[in-house]
Amino acid sequence: MKDIGIFYSFRSVKTGQQVKKISKQLGADQIKLMDIDVATKADFLQFTNYILAVPTWFDGELPNYWDEFLPSIEKEDLKGKNIAIFGGGDQKGYPENFVDGIGLMASILEAKNATIVGFTSTEGYTFEQSRAQRGNQLVGLALDIENQAALIDERIKNWVESLKKEFK
Repeated sequence: MKDIGIFYSFRSVKTGQQVKKISKQLGADQIKLMDIDVATKADFLQFTNYILAVPTWFDGELPNYWDEFLPSIEKEDLKGKNIAIFGGGDQKGYPENFVDGIGLMASILEAKNATIVGFTSTEGYTFEQSRAQRGNQLVGLALDIENQAALIDERIKNWVESLKKEFK
């Protein structure tokens, strides 16, 4: 398995806590933590395997830092890039757009020929709709810290085990 870039906002405390858990499961020698707030196109393109932290903001939006970064890679072909996405959401407070950010990011990257990996089951979640949902799966790992904090560690462990098989 080649190096893995984990891109997230270093300013996000809750996301940073989850990144630490994911990093520990992966093994520190195989990952490089990248601050999306200052990352460049060159920083992003150096990897084959990616984990992107994409929490859902407001009523189903991408965080500002992703909105600001994405134009830098808009003309890039991401064929051969394996990208796993995780993010926080609140299925009770925002059941009509639960973890939409994950789905938005997956769609953007798939249009650039990236391969999205790390799909997870919708089982155990209760929401009305999500842009991250495809059939009975989500296009990434949904973490509901507000309502299901006790399930997060096990979900991360299982997700990382699946990524180890999907990353090349």
